[in-house]
Amino acid sequence: MRRDDQTTADASTAHEGDLLDPQEAAYRALHGERERLERDLVLAQQHQQFSSDDEAIVAARQREVSLLQALDRVMTQIRAAEIRRKPGSPARRWQ
Repeated sequence: MRRDDQTTADASTAHEGDLLDPQEAAYRALHGERERLERDLVLAQQHQQFSSDDEAIVAARQREVSLLQALDRVMTQIRAAEIRRKPGSPARRWQ
């Protein structure tokens, strides 16, 4: 089996009959959002670097600021979720 086929197979098995608890599903969704934000951030940075239109550069810079704020928020949520997932962590005892 090729690596691409294996990755696709792994992903399809993970989604078939997902019996994830809501906390795990939320954790995975946060990572999905992080990946999307990182891709969008790269695009905004490339627009700034390669655009010849001054207005497009300013818009890309503003978009970058907005994306960085959103990425910071998501990363904070991911760190909090990772602490809650750690067995024996104080966060688990608070719940």
